[in-house]
Amino acid sequence: MDNSSDQDSQPKSKSQLKRDMDALQLLGVSLVKLSDAQLRTIPLPEALLEAVQLARGLKANEGYRRQLQYIGKLMRQLDPEPIRQALATQQGRQQQNAARLHRLEQWRNRLLSEGDTALAELLASHPAADHQQLRQLIRSAQQESATGKPPKSARLLFKYLRELSERQD
Repeated sequence: MDNSSDQDSQPKSKSQLKRDMDALQLLGVSLVKLSDAQLRTIPLPEALLEAVQLARGLKANEGYRRQLQYIGKLMRQLDPEPIRQALATQQGRQQQNAARLHRLEQWRNRLLSEGDTALAELLASHPAADHQQLRQLIRSAQQESATGKPPKSARLLFKYLRELSERQD
């Protein structure tokens, strides 16, 4: 016997329906937490978009909870997969961006601690980099660190590394 066809023909249990509704409501919570720019990239029907925007403005806990339930109800009327995929894509981009920033921080830290050896590696991988400007930023950041001054040059070094990375991409 084929159990999968038996399971498909049987109606979902009340517990499973509740779990599905809760999952859609959690998806709605994810939508409410997005910024306006992020929300625009997600394919949402007009009614759902309005409900999400309204939920953002609610401060009362009970009103917010009820609005989330309404968002879940609206989501039950449509296919949530495109929304899930768009959210996953967005989260993937955010993770890639965070990883890129971490790599840049590691480069900055290496440049400040290792000096010329790390600088030679960086220049080998980024031949268009301004050698003198990098050296000057590194020296200034090291002096600021040694004297306990605010890390202005370290920030400028990070900014320069970010610009280099963006030009290379």
